[in-house]
Amino acid sequence: MTLYPVILSGGSGTRLWPLSRATFPKQFLALTAGDTNGAVEDLTLLQQTAMRFAVKSRYGAPVTISNDEHRFLVAEQLRAADIDRAEIILEPCARNTAPAAIVAALHIAAKDPEGVMILLPSDHIIRDTEGLHRGLAAAAEAARQGYLVTFGMTATKPETGYGYIKQGAALPAIPGAFTVDRFVEKPQRERAEAMLAEGGFAWNSGMFVLRVDTFLAEAERLVPAMVAACRDALAGARTDLDFLRLSAEAFAACPSESIDVAIMEQTAKAAVVPTEIGWSDVGAWQALWELSPRDDAGNVIAGDVNLRDTKESYLRAEDGKSLAVIGMEGVTVVATGDAVLVAQSDRTAEVKDLVAEMTAAGKKQAREHPLVYRPWGSYQDIDAGPGFRVKRLIVKPGATLSLQRHQYRSEHWVVVTGVAKVTRGDKVIVLRENESTFIPVMEQHRLENPGEEALHLIEVQVGSYVGEDDIERLEDTYGRT
Repeated sequence: MTLYPVILSGGSGTRLWPLSRATFPKQFLALTAGDTNGAVEDLTLLQQTAMRFAVKSRYGAPVTISNDEHRFLVAEQLRAADIDRAEIILEPCARNTAPAAIVAALHIAAKDPEGVMILLPSDHIIRDTEGLHRGLAAAAEAARQGYLVTFGMTATKPETGYGYIKQGAALPAIPGAFTVDRFVEKPQRERAEAMLAEGGFAWNSGMFVLRVDTFLAEAERLVPAMVAACRDALAGARTDLDFLRLSAEAFAACPSESIDVAIMEQTAKAAVVPTEIGWSDVGAWQALWELSPRDDAGNVIAGDVNLRDTKESYLRAEDGKSLAVIGMEGVTVVATGDAVLVAQSDRTAEVKDLVAEMTAAGKKQAREHPLVYRPWGSYQDIDAGPGFRVKRLIVKPGATLSLQRHQYRSEHWVVVTGVAKVTRGDKVIVLRENESTFIPVMEQHRLENPGEEALHLIEVQVGSYVGEDDIERLEDTYGRT
């Protein structure tokens, strides 16, 4: 019985704004010091999730379900973490967790009909990885016997932001596993306090262990239209570089529903393994404050932060910013290169609603992150204004950008470090540190890194329009023409 990790890497990235955004949500951020079992500080939540199951002798190749917008982020972060067997399936549109789980199950079942998948959100913190594996042993055995298993996290307070699971009778011969008596949606505080007092309730973690044949049979019974749409989406899928793209038309026709509502709350096969593994879904900045080491005044400090008479606060400075705070208590202040959040810490759950208002008002900072990943590397906006835009490009060793031209802008390139091979019209030149070139409007050009080190380059765009869509690709290694 092979166990296959399936990592769900979706989400809009609004609850930890301004650090997390729709184009760069929290699973791609290094928010914590990682697990208690040796994860290093600069691993992102996605990388931590994948590395918990990286032992090839114990687990099959991981499958990651992502949206198209994040595909290069996912691929680069898995590569950087040496997760070399990962399969990445791209959803053309958001359809919640039930279709994602069904697609993953169908994909695994095609090669291993009795395989067991471990369905994992990519943006959760787990401090005790060994505790997770101990719980997984019971969950896998219950799945082998035909149960659809979820992990229940020990409820330590009357949390209103989580759903709850009431455990039922113990499963015979599977220590630590129980039937599910019932699921409870996110309760009001009074109800949450009553459930804690009653006992036997756990937080619904959103992690599942499912034998694919059993899960698909239940899905066929409960949501046949969803399964049919997912089958069609896989049948019409095509390979694109390292990705498997689901059929856009078929997947768009799929009903959108969570796995909890569509399957787990309807099935008689639900089981739960209660466990305590230092888990959090990091649903707000206040949750991150609770999880992080604090100084003697109760402050969590990250980056260049200067304090006076401040306590019980979360204070973070990113992108070279210097943050100064005086005479505050119970506040959250997060400063990034293009945005600053200031909030009472007990109201950080409202950040999601505020970002929705900013998005509706058309504010770029609400959704877009200054750092953008591409298959050849990344770029970050440094400055912009009427008629100009300044970017820093990092091109991976051996990578090549498309042969392209621009209708409305010219470009000036200055090499900071590394070697640049530049095609400009019918000429090819090589630039090194502190050398530059100019690309006129409508001139065909291409940038390559022929070296063994990353190429760092400053690009200054000047013209009547400097948007990303002013690119006409003539040739492209990555199939984007």
